Amino acid sequence: MVIVALVLFVAAVALAGLGIAAVAGRLPRNRWAGVRTPQSLRDDETFALANKVAAPSMLGGAGVLAIGGVATLILPTVAGVIAAIVVVVAALFTVAAGGTLGSKVAGAVPDTSGCGTSCGACSLKGACEPA
Repeated sequence: MVIVALVLFVAAVALAGLGIAAVAGRLPRNRWAGVRTPQSLRDDETFALANKVAAPSMLGGAGVLAIGGVATLILPTVAGVIAAIVVVVAALFTVAAGGTLGSKVAGAVPDTSGCGTSCGACSLKGACEPA
């Protein structure tokens, strides 16, 4: 059970590090860590926002994994295995909920990469046409 607890503690530390980097806005856009949906990968600012929104659930998932690591050390073998399984599933659901929320926030951010956002000329294109 020590190995299972060690795996849970390492996963908790990794997830906590990811959550802290996301809260601080220091998580760069990448292909392995963070909220990586088409909406959040649109640009660096949207990626940072999506991960800031998801960061509390990442930290919560890290806490759940740490508690599970302690539980696997304290509980008897069968109960420890059950606790480890329940904790991993709970942490996955917690992190997934935050990732979903971060993706929705990223999808709600208007896309400012096209024409009409810097000079305003394109946004006035159809203003003089009759209704």
